[in-house]
Amino acid sequence: MTRLLPLGSPRVKLTASRGLLLSRPWTMHASLLLAQADPSNLLAARLQMAITLGFHIVFACFGVGIPALVLLAEGMFLRSGDEGWRTLARRWSKVFAVLFAVGAVSGTVLSFELGLLWPEFMGRFGSVIGLPFTLEGFAFFVEAIFVGIYSYGWNRLSPLAHWWSGVPIAVSGLASAWFVVTANAWMNAPQGFRLVDGAVVDVRPLTAMMNSATWAQTTHMIIAAYMVSGFVVASIYAVALLGGRTTLYHRRALTLALLPAAAFAPLQLAAGHWSAQVVSRTQPVKLAAMEGQFQTEKGAPLRIGGIPDEQQRVTRYAIEIPGGLSWLAYGDRQATVRGLDDFSPNDLPPVRVVHVAFQLMVAAGMLLLLVSLSIGWSLWRHRKIPTGRWFLTAVVACGPAAVLALEAGWTVTEVGRQPWIVQGVLRTADAVTDAPGVSWVVAATLTIYGILAIGTLVVLRLLARVPLPEAADGN
Repeated sequence: MTRLLPLGSPRVKLTASRGLLLSRPWTMHASLLLAQADPSNLLAARLQMAITLGFHIVFACFGVGIPALVLLAEGMFLRSGDEGWRTLARRWSKVFAVLFAVGAVSGTVLSFELGLLWPEFMGRFGSVIGLPFTLEGFAFFVEAIFVGIYSYGWNRLSPLAHWWSGVPIAVSGLASAWFVVTANAWMNAPQGFRLVDGAVVDVRPLTAMMNSATWAQTTHMIIAAYMVSGFVVASIYAVALLGGRTTLYHRRALTLALLPAAAFAPLQLAAGHWSAQVVSRTQPVKLAAMEGQFQTEKGAPLRIGGIPDEQQRVTRYAIEIPGGLSWLAYGDRQATVRGLDDFSPNDLPPVRVVHVAFQLMVAAGMLLLLVSLSIGWSLWRHRKIPTGRWFLTAVVACGPAAVLALEAGWTVTEVGRQPWIVQGVLRTADAVTDAPGVSWVVAATLTIYGILAIGTLVVLRLLARVPLPEAADGN
């Protein structure tokens, strides 16, 4: 297999972006380099990252959200002395321990994949984004230590000391997510370095971490983590209530999971609007793909649904809200939005994939928001959450919808950046490994992760079947 010339070669010109320096021209060699790349390796490596990231991201969300739910449940016990709350916290903590272990395994795989599948990326920019990964490692170890203390301290620590031993779990889980997402934000809006003849110089890790996409992207992701955790947990108890298990334990669990998730839903709407404005500045081509916007247009419409036709350069069957996209991106209904036709065909992402994923994310998010608003209305009018069959059915749907929104959002983030692994600086095709056998690794990954997913479900099912204490199973 032919090895690609490194991007640091003096024949390679790097994109002039955000103050980056240019090396010597390379026009004769560009097509040769891309022609020599093994497309099967690129496809296999991207597929492997999609599988492992798509699997891990759900467990990463649980690592942020479920500790907060456990602390809420145990806090209710400390406040009321009701053993039912303590039972709920203890059972949830066992579930979290299982999910934490699976997330640790899948996250470790991802860290190795970055170096093994994308050696040019890590070799070149490791010094730039190494800081957030290092800090995430410290956060993970703090979390792991206190997970052990919390799990084994139920009958060994005082109730208050035990609750406080859970606080570092929630804080370090939040910190871990924040650090990792800053690295991804940097890939979307790279800064904090210069390139001189292809070599990375003048590295400023803190500047790289605090890039122009960091705050919007981390806020959007962390709110999503709390929402996914809350709605998934609530959907499980809604199934139980629909099945006739209307005990006080199940009603409490449903309420405690739903309330914080519903509170975050309106905040996520604001965070999504903020993220769209950041994308319009840092990645206008991604914004155009998200909305299926082919022509540059003043007062561009916001599209609901639709299927982009990349041959005819139109988005068909969409409901268009005049000026909506211009307002969403720039706060001005008459602002000009750049279309896909403004960019080189070689720099465009798969438009249909990005647009459909974005629409799925928005549709799922609207369901979550509607359920959240109905909860708010019921609390305001009746001082309790709804309990009707239609409402519980909607809550059951909220669990899968939250996960769908999460996966679709990450599809927009990652696929919408293509063909770049670092926006405007390094192409994905130029960063992939040339080692043989990547496709076999993908097949092995599918098998192993399938076994891991089945094993996780079996263990969680066994935990759910453990009988409740009489004190918690009353009506």
